[in-house]
Amino acid sequence: MAKDKRILVTGANGQLGQEIQRLSAAFPDYEFEFFTRENLSIDNEAQVKEAFRKVQPAFCINCAAYTAVDKAETDKEAARNINARAVEMLAIVCMQHGTRFIHISTDYVFDGNATQPYKVNAPVDPQSVYGATKLEGEQRAMKSNSNPIIIRTSWVYSEFGKNFVKTMMRLMKEKESLNVVSDQSGSPTYAFDLAEAILQIISSGKWKGGIYHYSNTGIITWYDFAVAIRDLIHSGCKVNPIPTSDYPTPAKRPAYSAMDTSLIADTFDIKLKPWKDRLSACIDRLNATS
Repeated sequence: MAKDKRILVTGANGQLGQEIQRLSAAFPDYEFEFFTRENLSIDNEAQVKEAFRKVQPAFCINCAAYTAVDKAETDKEAARNINARAVEMLAIVCMQHGTRFIHISTDYVFDGNATQPYKVNAPVDPQSVYGATKLEGEQRAMKSNSNPIIIRTSWVYSEFGKNFVKTMMRLMKEKESLNVVSDQSGSPTYAFDLAEAILQIISSGKWKGGIYHYSNTGIITWYDFAVAIRDLIHSGCKVNPIPTSDYPTPAKRPAYSAMDTSLIADTFDIKLKPWKDRLSACIDRLNATS
C-alpha cells in the first residue's frame, strides 16, 4: 500500500485506540499499524524511531497518555515523561518522516471557572499535574512540529477499559443508592465518535493544523450523566446529588469544562452528535456483548 495511506496509532489498547481499531475496517483504503504500550512505549526513543522506520507512516495518531489523574499528583515525573516529553519526541520524529501528527489532549488544560464553553484560544490554566503535563505536551508539539492537529476532548467513555459509564453500570447493579457530584459540568465524549472524527479528518484530504475541541453536544453534570445511565439500564438505584466538597480527590477537577466544538465541525464538516443518543448507543453495545 502507498506510504500516503499508512496510519501509525499509539496507545492502541486504550479506549480511543480500540475504537480506531474497530473502525479501521470501514477505511479499507488505509493501512493501519497499531502499537500498544507493550510493543511501543512512546517515551522510548529507540522504539519510536524503529517503528517509524518500519512503517513509514503518512499519519501518526497519538492515543497514548498518562491518564491516572489523581496518581499524577504524586507521580509527576512519570506523567510529564509520557504527556509532555514523549509527545515532543513524537512530534519531532513525525517532522523527520514527513508524517502528519494528530495528538489528543484534554479539557483539564483549563481552570474550570468559565460559565460558557471554552473556545480553542481561551486562556489555559491547568489546576492539576495531569492538566499541566497535557498542556506542556500541547506546547511542545506545537513548537516541535510545523503543522500538528491537537484535539482536546472531555469525559471520554466507551465499551473498552475503565470509564464512568461502565463503573456506574456495575455499581448500579450492586448498590441501592449512589452519591454523584452535581456541581461539575462538562460534555461527555463517546470514544467511537472521536475515533470517527479523527479518521474523517485524515480521509478528507483537508489538513489544517491547530488546536481543536471535540465532544458530543450538550452540557451536563456528572449527576445528570449518572441519572441518564440509570434510566437507560432501567435500574432501581437511587442517585443522590452531592457537592464536590463531599467527594474530595487528590487532583482538583474543573467545575466547568465544556468546550466550544464549532471549529472542528466547520473546518472538517464533522457532524457533532448529542450526548444522550450516543450514551444510549454505547449502552446498547455493552448490553449486546455482556
